[in-house]
Amino acid sequence: MNTASHTAFWDKLWALVGGVSVRTKILGIILALTVILGLGITWQVRAVMTRVFVAELGQRGLSVVSDLAARSIDPILLNDNFAVHQLLSDTVANHPDALYAFVLDNEGRVLAHTFGASGFPLALLDLESEVYGASESKRRIQHRIYSSNQGIVHDFSAPIFDGRSGVVRLGLTENRLSGIVNAMTGQMLLTTIVVALVGIAAASFLTWLLTRPILALVDTTHQVGKGDLSARAPHWADDEIGALADAFNAMAENLETSRQAIAEKDMARTQLLEQLITAQEEERKRIARELHDDVGQALTSLLVGMKVAGQLESAAEMRAKSEEMRTFAAETLEQVRLLSRQLRPSVLDDLGLAAALNRYAEEFRQRHPQFAVDLHFDLAGRLPPTVETTLYRIVQEAMTNAARHSGGGAVSVLLTRHDGHVRAIVEDDGQGFDVEGARRAGRSVGLHGMAERAELVGGHLEIESGGDGTAVYVEVTL
Repeated sequence: MNTASHTAFWDKLWALVGGVSVRTKILGIILALTVILGLGITWQVRAVMTRVFVAELGQRGLSVVSDLAARSIDPILLNDNFAVHQLLSDTVANHPDALYAFVLDNEGRVLAHTFGASGFPLALLDLESEVYGASESKRRIQHRIYSSNQGIVHDFSAPIFDGRSGVVRLGLTENRLSGIVNAMTGQMLLTTIVVALVGIAAASFLTWLLTRPILALVDTTHQVGKGDLSARAPHWADDEIGALADAFNAMAENLETSRQAIAEKDMARTQLLEQLITAQEEERKRIARELHDDVGQALTSLLVGMKVAGQLESAAEMRAKSEEMRTFAAETLEQVRLLSRQLRPSVLDDLGLAAALNRYAEEFRQRHPQFAVDLHFDLAGRLPPTVETTLYRIVQEAMTNAARHSGGGAVSVLLTRHDGHVRAIVEDDGQGFDVEGARRAGRSVGLHGMAERAELVGGHLEIESGGDGTAVYVEVTL
């Protein structure tokens, strides 16, 4: 068998075994082990018993035939064949394995036997001539095993008076011992069957204990796969399967928490988008209104002033009108610059984050004179433009929230750059608020907007709030 065929064979075997349920595997393994162990023990016990019984039968045959040879000397020398017959009959009657016994004289003639009316089988004389024919062999005990219609027979021959008075032979059969071995074998096979049945029952109970929580876990997995993250696997016991169920339940809880967080985040993002669109429209309205009311009126005044100046004849009046128009132009230019800074501070692009925040802090003090603003920067150079814009908007939103909602009187801003990270901290001394409660109530659009901005540049935002104020932490990896 080549390597490809060998691999294909094992793949098919593994597919066959893998397609069977765990319960069938456990039952098959226990049943196979029980049967193999029972049959192996039965075979070993049968072999040992047979070997021991045959050895014991041989030793007993040698002992009995030696005793017969010794006790037959006197009757044979006295020509008392009846006594010899009686001795042989008593010996066969007292030994359950004895099949026959007879005495041959030194001429090979039968002097006495125990075959009774059936007559002496002449085949035994042929066995005598085959095995015990040599004259020297008649002087020592012989042991011969042969098969007959009565089973396996052990034939023993012992010389009488060193062979000068003949030979006594004894036949012992294995039938009784074989019956004992067979009975013991049957008993052990019956015990094996009973043990196998008990093993199957125990294995069934064991597999029920093992597969029940596994099947429950599989069912729970299907429920979770269909989207029911509230499904939980039952905790059956404090074992490995129980630990697996606990780990699965923890995973399901984390998934459910993550899904809730994603849903809340999507809802907050939707609200943020709606508010951004609304804010954009409101900002456009405000800019349009300011352009119309302030800048438009200033330009109209300039046009009117220029028309009036063209009609004046006095140089002094023309100089006065020109000064008035320059004032209008300066005010209009300042309003346009203010609108430009509100849309996007040009100093952020020109001078960087620190300068832009200093400019914003000055405007913040003008709008909120009751607030003390403390700024600390350790940036060591410019940051990437997207990071600068993000941090500027987050700090701007945090300071605006502090002015609107904290009720405090001071706000501090700290920006540091170290080991490839930039960190911003905005703190106020206000009354604080419930961050999680605000998020659950849907009032955290501004907070969510700051978090979204931080995540867009690979950063992370945290908010801590209590009775002594609120702190916003932002960290961005450069």
